Amino acid sequence: MPKLLGSVLIANRGEIALRIIQACEELGIRSVLAYSEADKDSLPVKLADQAVCIGPAQSRFSYQNFQAIMGAALSQKVDAIHPGYGFLAENADFARLCEEQGITFVGPRADIIAKMGDKIEARKIAHEAGVPTIPGSDGEISDPDEALKVARDVGFPLLIKASAGG
Repeated sequence: MPKLLGSVLIANRGEIALRIIQACEELGIRSVLAYSEADKDSLPVKLADQAVCIGPAQSRFSYQNFQAIMGAALSQKVDAIHPGYGFLAENADFARLCEEQGITFVGPRADIIAKMGDKIEARKIAHEAGVPTIPGSDGEISDPDEALKVARDVGFPLLIKASAGG
């Protein structure tokens, strides 16, 4: 049986934070907003049940700072962290930290995020699951001649995608 959530720390800002606050309100869940100094007068700060400043305006020191967000979550004794999108939503290390701390990460498990972050692995998983994919290579291409062969097989125009990253 899934664990019932009494409180969620929202580790994001702006419109997405507002949507999560609204959903928490509708579900009877206490919303705790983690915000940066730049957002101290924002609407999400005003509407959340609780708001905790996690650092300066630069996102790397606030919204992307594992320690600041986890510190806020632990100090507020929340049941879950909702990353919204962007920032830490696709960060397997952060999801793993939540798991280690016994806090529900609202999103995929850390191992799933890691697999989907590797585009070659994600493509293999999609193939194994029978999900249709566009024509392309079956793995990493590091040789220019191999790249040209695959390009000719696939056809043009050609999209080249890094195996990791956004």
